[in-house]
Amino acid sequence: MLLLLVPLGVAETTDPLTDLENIAGKLVFYQMDGNATYVRDTGELASDVPTETMFELFDPQRNFSSAKFTYTWDLGNGEVIQGTEPVVRYHYSESGNYTLRLKVGVNVTKSAPPITGVYSTDVQVLDAIKKIELTGPSDYEVSQDTSLAFHVDGSPPMWVCWRFLTNCVPDITGGCTLTMLYENTLRLNYTFTSTGVHCLDISVRNDISKLQTSFSLYVKRNTNPHMFFILSCAAILVATFSFITVIACRPRHQIRPQIAASSNAVFLKSLDSDGQSRILFNFSNVERGEKEPLLMQHGTQYSS
Repeated sequence: MLLLLVPLGVAETTDPLTDLENIAGKLVFYQMDGNATYVRDTGELASDVPTETMFELFDPQRNFSSAKFTYTWDLGNGEVIQGTEPVVRYHYSESGNYTLRLKVGVNVTKSAPPITGVYSTDVQVLDAIKKIELTGPSDYEVSQDTSLAFHVDGSPPMWVCWRFLTNCVPDITGGCTLTMLYENTLRLNYTFTSTGVHCLDISVRNDISKLQTSFSLYVKRNTNPHMFFILSCAAILVATFSFITVIACRPRHQIRPQIAASSNAVFLKSLDSDGQSRILFNFSNVERGEKEPLLMQHGTQYSS
């Protein structure tokens, strides 16, 4: 990557000399991840990864072999680093777009004025793919449309290559379904045709990283027909018991005897100790639920 302000990658000089008018060079980015070192020559870097940027001087005539250089690095995130070495070590903690500027100063001789070159480049910092998580359950049913959701920790856009392996048997063809992901959630719809343990292989990559993993999924039989039969029987039993309960708890109407209001005279005839007849009159005017006392009247029975 040739990163200069003037055409053909040559930086302008503030006070050019007769034979040393320009400072030519380029910026090279390196990133270290574990024991591996990656050359980032596309202007895209990974966040939270140790980064090293080097200025490589283009001097085939060795005109600057004895010159003294100074370097001022403006990383674009508010950090400025100065030094005499053509390399700077740093890292970007957050993803985003940055503009890196380098000012190179050269003192060729003590009597000659310094030559200055300014280099600038735009840097896009992305989050590396570090984790793929299955956010849904791991148990599924056969012959049902299944929806699986995955969270991918990384900066989109990302390319996703996925495939299902029945009984986790390796696929010698190596084919997969390629999907472009513009967000951090991956949703897959799939219908399992057999029970048992199935494997899902997923490979995700973006411009700066790649991650591959596999998930084990257990597929069981469909229990919906049995559940429908059980629910139907339960509904019938509930309806039957409800009907019996209503009949058993139905209130019964008792017929109470009603005594109509009337006036009655009861004639009773009896003999006393003297041999005379006694007539007893029992007059009652009876209302509903009301009783009258008996009235007794003594009298002499006449006979013709």
